[in-house]
Amino acid sequence: MATATAANDAEKQFNPYLAARKEWDERYGDLISRARNWRLLALLCAALALAMSVGLIALALRSHVVPYVVAVDSLGRVLASGVAEQTGVADDRLKRAALSEWISDLRLVTTDAVAQRKAVDRAYARIAGGSQAQTFVSDFYRSDSPFERAQSGTVSVDVQTVLPASEKTYLVEWTETTRDLQGQVKATVRWKGAFTTAVNPPTDEALARINPIGIYVTNASWSRVL
Repeated sequence: MATATAANDAEKQFNPYLAARKEWDERYGDLISRARNWRLLALLCAALALAMSVGLIALALRSHVVPYVVAVDSLGRVLASGVAEQTGVADDRLKRAALSEWISDLRLVTTDAVAQRKAVDRAYARIAGGSQAQTFVSDFYRSDSPFERAQSGTVSVDVQTVLPASEKTYLVEWTETTRDLQGQVKATVRWKGAFTTAVNPPTDEALARINPIGIYVTNASWSRVL
């Protein structure tokens, strides 16, 4: 009788649902916990990879063009060289050299149409957009087209002096020699002009190729020396 009572009590204490739950927790609970940890780790790795990708893209989009410039005189001798942002005391020499080249390109007249077009393009590449200088030069080319003048002769330019009048304005004197198509000198005329500049270093390779120093003419005027 006592044995039957004990068996009944054991059956009452044994709960198959609780036993199954305990078996589930022991067998699969640890697997679920590890899977949850792996998912969390994967999300953290994905977030880190995304942050690194955004940083690399931003770094790639940022310009790393640092212009290296060499200033030379009319004889081709080096006046100054170095990274444009670090030239310091050479800034004035670089501006004068750039202005000398600009005047030579602007006033040149040659029978070589390709060379003439390149000279015109270089001249415009060093003019600030929407400035007085742009209007002034465009009017000059319209009224005295170098392509039309080349049909009867050529003009060579020799820049003598480029002197600073202020921090941004320079006074330039040059001589133009006009020759006929046979190379005979027809006239030699002296000119002087005043030119104001602004510095805007290039931010990409395309600009660095056409204007490596980033010197632009904003105002221009000239007159013949009588």
